[in-house]
Amino acid sequence: MTTLAAAAAGLRMLAPDQRYGRVVAVRGALIEVDGLAGAARIGSRVMLRAPSGPVEAEVIGLDRGIAQLMAFNEPDGIASGSRADLIAGQEGLRPSAAWLGRVVDGLGRPADGKGPLPQGPELRRIKAAPPPASSRSRVGSRIETGVRALDLFAPLCRGQRLGLFAGSGVGKSTLLSMLARWTECDVAVIGLIGERGREVQEFIQDDLGEEGLARSVVVVATSDEPALLRRQAAWTTLAVAEHFRDQGLEVLCLMDSVTRFAMAQREIGLAGGEPPATKGYTPTVFAELPRLLERAGPGAPGEGTITGLFTVLVDGDDHNEPVADAVRGILDGHVVITRQIAERGRYPAIDVLRSVSRTLPHCLSDEDNHIRLAARRELATWKDMEELVRLGAYRAGSSAEVDRAVALAPRIEDLLRQDRRQRSFAAQDFAALAAILENTHEDAL
Repeated sequence: MTTLAAAAAGLRMLAPDQRYGRVVAVRGALIEVDGLAGAARIGSRVMLRAPSGPVEAEVIGLDRGIAQLMAFNEPDGIASGSRADLIAGQEGLRPSAAWLGRVVDGLGRPADGKGPLPQGPELRRIKAAPPPASSRSRVGSRIETGVRALDLFAPLCRGQRLGLFAGSGVGKSTLLSMLARWTECDVAVIGLIGERGREVQEFIQDDLGEEGLARSVVVVATSDEPALLRRQAAWTTLAVAEHFRDQGLEVLCLMDSVTRFAMAQREIGLAGGEPPATKGYTPTVFAELPRLLERAGPGAPGEGTITGLFTVLVDGDDHNEPVADAVRGILDGHVVITRQIAERGRYPAIDVLRSVSRTLPHCLSDEDNHIRLAARRELATWKDMEELVRLGAYRAGSSAEVDRAVALAPRIEDLLRQDRRQRSFAAQDFAALAAILENTHEDAL
């Protein structure tokens, strides 16, 4: 009887059926499987059997009984007739506080060689819906980023989502590292999506450091990994951030970059036969962007917040290209980093006149707003007249307003110059900016 009872218990633990199919075609990154009709769903996981070992894949499309798959790793050894087992059960993550200080891949597996990850009690979906608008709290109070140009001209609030827009090689990743170290938060969740492989350890060891890593979870999917894993890493980043938000914590979510998430989604869509639309981007790209970005923000009353900072790599320095334009309309502000300012040697190369925080003016005091607007007027006047002044076409004394901007704008620019290892403090920065505007001769720094 004991043996029969044990056998019955074992049978009850087995899945009621085991569905599998066979590979019938491989077209580039797309793998077609027959035999899963009626069982496979969009997003279902499938394990492909290959001589080199199992290959995990995901169903991205269905076509007349044929399941279309893409693999999470290189499908080496997959051949026509290879067995494809449908994986039963719900896919998700089980994050916990023990994940702090760890580096994981897009599937939530350890990627730092420090052993297995302790699993939390709650299963959390990797691709989750944003919270209902009616149940969310409002954006909270201002938080200091430690970056002078942002704290003065594009302040960040708890639960706000800010985009960092830049071309390649103008200091976007350096600015992100400054924000990761200094922005006030309880937990930081950092997604490196499509990042260069050699820069991952540099960011973790040099930019983040031991102290920064101790309060962070880093999700990594490098540029050489399949598009499916790069997209998954972005979803995993938000899923981990949502876990800590639901614990009542103030979470800082950094993602570099949203553009590479969009590129991965474009690659997946094109492989599945989706028609290209704007500049080759498929329609699902513009559907997935708000679903991803809206997951950041304030939680429900009693929960924490996810303050999101998302980088956008603008194509050819065109800030109106499709992804940049779509993201700018979703987020609560944008910070523009320009090549012209970087070429002048002023870092971070933030163009404060083109940068906008949609929490202004309410997040600053009346006095700080007065100082900020006065400084913007001086910089705007200088920008309008800069070329004439440099060419000698403007004669001093012709306009008191221009004369004042010519005197003050270079000093404001010097104030905005900041070394990557130098943390600033908002109260001191506003005092220094006020001193410049009063045209005093004391050291504004």
